[in-house]
Amino acid sequence: MRLVYFAWVRERIGVAEETVDLPADVATVADLVAWLKTRGEGYGHAFENPAVVRAAIDRTHVKPDASLIGAREVAFFPPMTGG
Repeated sequence: MRLVYFAWVRERIGVAEETVDLPADVATVADLVAWLKTRGEGYGHAFENPAVVRAAIDRTHVKPDASLIGAREVAFFPPMTGG
């Protein structure tokens, strides 16, 4: 699965994107975030407050309980502000 990180999520993790093989028990976006947090300090820092990180599966915004079945790409980004 391709993971894409934007803005300060990318800066904290240190890469813009990566391809990963998910463990069998990772079924939702929330599961993915929990798993990513175990992958190192940068991931832990990026997802220390998962409520503020937004996610999109195959370019569609989703909630943390969204299923990863059939997903090709998950993107993570901070909330957007506008003016």
